[in-house]
Amino acid sequence: MIKPAEINKERAKRLFEEACGLLKQLIGIPSFSKEEDKTADAIEEFFKRKNIVANRYLNNVWAVNKYYEKSKMTVLLNSHHDTVKPNPGYTLPPFEAIERDGKLFGLGSNDAGGSIVSLIALFTYFYDTQNLPFNLLSAATAEEEISGHDGIEIQLPRLPKIDCGIVGEPTLMKMAIAEKGLVVIDCIAQGVAGHAARNEGVNAVYKAMKDIKWFSSFRFSKSSSLLGPVHMAVTSVNTQNKAHNIVPSECRFVVDIRVNECYSFEEVIAEIRNNVVCEVLPRSTRLRPSFIEEVHPLVNAGKMMGIETYGSPTCSDRALMDFPALKMGPGDSARSHMADEFIFLDEISEGIQKYIQLLLNLAFNIEMQKT
Repeated sequence: MIKPAEINKERAKRLFEEACGLLKQLIGIPSFSKEEDKTADAIEEFFKRKNIVANRYLNNVWAVNKYYEKSKMTVLLNSHHDTVKPNPGYTLPPFEAIERDGKLFGLGSNDAGGSIVSLIALFTYFYDTQNLPFNLLSAATAEEEISGHDGIEIQLPRLPKIDCGIVGEPTLMKMAIAEKGLVVIDCIAQGVAGHAARNEGVNAVYKAMKDIKWFSSFRFSKSSSLLGPVHMAVTSVNTQNKAHNIVPSECRFVVDIRVNECYSFEEVIAEIRNNVVCEVLPRSTRLRPSFIEEVHPLVNAGKMMGIETYGSPTCSDRALMDFPALKMGPGDSARSHMADEFIFLDEISEGIQKYIQLLLNLAFNIEMQKT
């Protein structure tokens, strides 16, 4: 019986060592969103040492495989090299790569350093392979943590045509085949200023509280088999009032809304406006729900390995892609943005090997379809 090609274990081991070295280097370079120029330099230099021609636009670095052919389908390998700022709970230096008990500590190690270096290792493994039935396009991009415009969004129109992709995020190497969309709204409750001691005015906080209670208790009726229900959470409240004795005339609060594929953003916003008194202002409607068909060749390649599929409640750059893509990578989403962030070194090793086998299976399936 014909089977997919096997991984070159020795080569995969060398790539793991190189990936860990690159990750340690990236951890040591602060790369907050919009400030990723130095990590982009480091990734460019890594490609240069491997004799891979890399391209760059702003803080986005990309390359195609050596034997790229325009007539073939192209698979994008994408992850981000920006990080959030370290939270106050850190007890270890966030910009120092510390290896301890099989873990690699450091800001961005898990989200998404493990994924980006594993995908770069995957790209390197296949870079000079002749007669691949598909092209590979490696893209290390910026501003994912803030959903910025100068990351994958500005880069995609500057890349060759893409047929499908793998987006590297910490998923424990499970295949996220669906992802909730994200819409953030600013809500403004209007009142009338007055002196607190004389019971004057209309308190905007009290008006806001009624609407906040609605957000906490309302449930949209349609639930998704993959993504579950729409989820709404009020995440900040303020009046910008500096004096204790003035009834606030305005109260603003922010709502984070994770939307399944059963509703459009417009339907969700219309339902909210029908039920609250405050003014509702969406910040952005770019990050729509996304999914890849369970019968897609990439998904089938993973299923051949027994990899589990699921729907992800978190949002990524996958939402900005107009082609099918898996979200999949080493590390655990639960560790993202935590104090003393870490990734297990074994997770990176396993991630590289599973990524390689995924593409070997994809190549096998494509070739089998030709016969």
